Amino acid sequence: MSEQERTGTSGAATGAGAWLAVLQLVFTLGWVTYVIYLPKLAADAGIAPAVVIYILMLDQAIFTVTDTLMGMMADKVSAVVGRLGLIVGIITAVSCACFVALPFVAGAGPTAQVALIVLIVIWSATSSALRAPPLALLGKYAARPSRPMLASLAMLGYGLAGAVAPYMATSLRGVDPRVPFVIAGITLLLVTVTLSRVERGLVQVSACEKRALPAQDKAIGHTPLLFIAAMTILALGFQLHVSINSVPFFRRFAAPADLQWLLPVFWIGFNIAMFPAGVLVKRFGGIVVIGVAALIGAAAVIAAELAPNLDMLIAAQFVAGAAWGCVMMSAVTAAMAIGETGAEGKVVGLVFSALAVATFARMGAVAGGLSAVPDYAALLGWLPVVCWAAAGAILLLLASRRWHQQGAVSAV
Repeated sequence: MSEQERTGTSGAATGAGAWLAVLQLVFTLGWVTYVIYLPKLAADAGIAPAVVIYILMLDQAIFTVTDTLMGMMADKVSAVVGRLGLIVGIITAVSCACFVALPFVAGAGPTAQVALIVLIVIWSATSSALRAPPLALLGKYAARPSRPMLASLAMLGYGLAGAVAPYMATSLRGVDPRVPFVIAGITLLLVTVTLSRVERGLVQVSACEKRALPAQDKAIGHTPLLFIAAMTILALGFQLHVSINSVPFFRRFAAPADLQWLLPVFWIGFNIAMFPAGVLVKRFGGIVVIGVAALIGAAAVIAAELAPNLDMLIAAQFVAGAAWGCVMMSAVTAAMAIGETGAEGKVVGLVFSALAVATFARMGAVAGGLSAVPDYAALLGWLPVVCWAAAGAILLLLASRRWHQQGAVSAV
């Protein structure tokens, strides 16, 4: 391959990664907008405030199923170049239409309760088309050495959205929900309609010579369920730490008004750490990096729990976020390797389903009032440490077992 061809394919891959970053950013900001306004939409439709958490749990239950199904769909239809982009575009058009309609339907009052729930269900199911399928394209067409960088770009959008979420909750207060819903829906649709073009660019990338990833990831291809189980445990630890424990941690040293500036520290660490961690993924494989990052994250959560002052807490949160960034980037890269070839979408979809299961569990704990019970609150404070340490140990043991197997074969 000439230098000009190599530069062109590299540019196409980087462009695809940048597009995925924008897609994940816009998509996640739409979800944040939905969560911020759902209590108001429910109230406008005459739905009791106590029901809102159960609607959110319904969303996660739907994601658990549809994320994997959409990934499997991507595996089947991507054999024809451009078809996946067309199908995802059609599904997204339906999803955006339902999303934009939510505040308008809720404004009709109690007579629109059923219609509002139906729209939410359709939106939840169809929005899964924007998680696993676009990332599956990286596994099918992107050169293997470039996947960690591309996965980092994709997760960058997710991390940026997490960083601005606390500020959005404050800045959107009092704004008519129809305005952000329309803006978010139209923007997401405009970004998505270019997927077919991105897909064709990645097909050009597939002509590159594909140097094999480290054997550690491919070696556990026959045990993907163990990988997904570990990801579910890790995601549960993340959900408990970020959504339940972080605010009380910061309130020990800061005023509530300062939270919108302090909570993003976790996501700053998330965004910064992914790119240098990609070098380690290329060298050791995603499974090893996830395991090590999980153990580092567990230590950071302990430091946050025991932090004697705000500076120490900020540092601990930064490290915990950096660890989670390494986990997410490595998980996407490892899922591509485990699913290679032909099941990339399925395994990536299972990763997102694992995240949804963990979110559902965290919401269930909130709905059950466990965080308000002193004994359970203390347990929830340390449970992220247990989750991250246990999952990290499991993944490192899997990698260690493979290394021993390779050593035995070499000795023979």
